[in-house]
Amino acid sequence: MPLTYALYPGCAAKGATPELYQSTMAIIGRLGIEVQELTASSCCGAGVVGEGEPDVALALNARTFAQAEQLGLDVMTICGTCQGVMGAANKRLKQEPGLLDRINRVLEREGPIYRGTIQVKHLLWIVVREVGLHRLGQEVRVPLNEFRIAPFYGCYILRPSWDLGFDDPENPTSLEKVIRAAKGEPVAYVGRTKCCGFPVILEQEAIAVAMAGTNMKEAKDSGADFMVTPCPLCHMSLDIYQDRAGQAVNANLSLPILHLPQLLGLAMGIPAKDLGVSRHLVPVHTITRVTESRRMQLTDRKGVASHENH
Repeated sequence: MPLTYALYPGCAAKGATPELYQSTMAIIGRLGIEVQELTASSCCGAGVVGEGEPDVALALNARTFAQAEQLGLDVMTICGTCQGVMGAANKRLKQEPGLLDRINRVLEREGPIYRGTIQVKHLLWIVVREVGLHRLGQEVRVPLNEFRIAPFYGCYILRPSWDLGFDDPENPTSLEKVIRAAKGEPVAYVGRTKCCGFPVILEQEAIAVAMAGTNMKEAKDSGADFMVTPCPLCHMSLDIYQDRAGQAVNANLSLPILHLPQLLGLAMGIPAKDLGVSRHLVPVHTITRVTESRRMQLTDRKGVASHENH
């Protein structure tokens, strides 16, 4: 039986980082995951909406939850920021006396109300807990054993710490487990759980790029060949702003940044072009030269074996 979820792609995966959505759709079938996309959902309200109009943000999220609830499915996110914001909203709606009723009075004017029955689950958590690392390992066709890979959680996916319920917010291990299942070597460094700087980049760019640069420099100094992150906002901060981040910490970083499903896709032997890696500002050819060569060798061996069997 496939694992089925209501897919909430969020804003970034349909806007600034469409390669995240592309690579997600490329891998989920191989992991036995099916999705029904919530095409009528809206922004989770991270940042400006959540701070300026908290009830509006709660209503937006409750509306999304109600749509998933109608399908009888839990929500799957592919954005660490959405996971943090939506997870906190769901917790409040379920537990704060009277809050769900108050928000539902807003929702009932135009659509279904939320009854408080769904969970919000990031793709990372689904892969580790519900697909399982054993199943993931069985799908690996191109082992990443030549690479030392720096996990970058960022901060939002580890929030709210009082209700994470999946990983240790102080010392998470889920990304490391996935990297090992893909046969890569995870790099240990302090900055893996720190902020990427994205939340302050419009107000204080110098501070934000220095934060990103510090994290990347530490990862590279620890031997990382590239980074992987489960959050598209972190990806933007680390990829788009990498030149300025390097200048801020006096380092030539040249550190490729992969989205989580791109890492999984490369290890599964999916062609790099099908994972959208050409959209990255920091080139990833140091990775794809190796994975594409191995993928072609695998294809050639299959072709020879098929010919001999005939």
